[in-house]
Amino acid sequence: MKAIPGKYNRLKVNRLVDFGAFLDDGDGGEILMPGKYLPPNAAPDDLVDAFVYYDSDDRIVATTEKPFAQLGEFAALTCKSTTHFGAFMDWGLLKDLLVPVREQNVPMIRGKQYVVYVYFDKVSERLAATAKISKYLNKTPLPFEEGDAVELLIWNKTPLGYNAIIGKEHSGIIYSNEVFQPLKTGDKITGFIKHIRPDGKTDLALQKSGMAHVDEMAERILQTLRENNGYIGLTDNSSPDDIYERFGMSKKAWKKAVGTLYKARKIDITPNGIRLEM
Repeated sequence: MKAIPGKYNRLKVNRLVDFGAFLDDGDGGEILMPGKYLPPNAAPDDLVDAFVYYDSDDRIVATTEKPFAQLGEFAALTCKSTTHFGAFMDWGLLKDLLVPVREQNVPMIRGKQYVVYVYFDKVSERLAATAKISKYLNKTPLPFEEGDAVELLIWNKTPLGYNAIIGKEHSGIIYSNEVFQPLKTGDKITGFIKHIRPDGKTDLALQKSGMAHVDEMAERILQTLRENNGYIGLTDNSSPDDIYERFGMSKKAWKKAVGTLYKARKIDITPNGIRLEM
């Protein structure tokens, strides 16, 4: 099979040279792997797992370095420099990845992070990235069910909340009134499928819903009590910020979990905090 630029490929070593090795590209040609990337004791006919891309002189080369994203993937990349024709992003390789001006939603700023999609630019015949990622999102039905835990990549902030990429290809939204922790573009977090609407759009949550979530929060409070001599100086009058800083949960979730523990007679509620029942 012919090697695909922008992807990991398993390639056979054809021959060794002073400056590296030439690998079989699967189509009658060869791809150079510079010596600094060549695995120790590599020999002809060995198979090497290599990432194939274009170097600064537009020559196809192979490396064992790992980029932050492959062809066809989304990633949060940092802008290293800008020019009149585009922005160069750090994607973990010696050569930076270009986001052409036409593929930017707003002019990119050096040092800032952006979520982009890696694609093959047919005009320049080079690997490139785009910040206009909506057209590359998977619009087919989600392969998940409500309540499932999913990996999320925070894409951007809107007046409604935060858009996130679900499982590397779909998208959903976390509404602002359900966000109780700092979030920013590029954050990778675990979330939950809250609701899949009839139009196919997906609502996300940062915490489990229902009693499963309350029970999890209650156990976290119990564990903290055990680690602090059976006492925590937080009450219903404590500020949401203090509760979040201590437990990473909203005040509403805290009150539900404390109520569950009190009804189960596992804690006692005092004027200044809660105490573990002995």
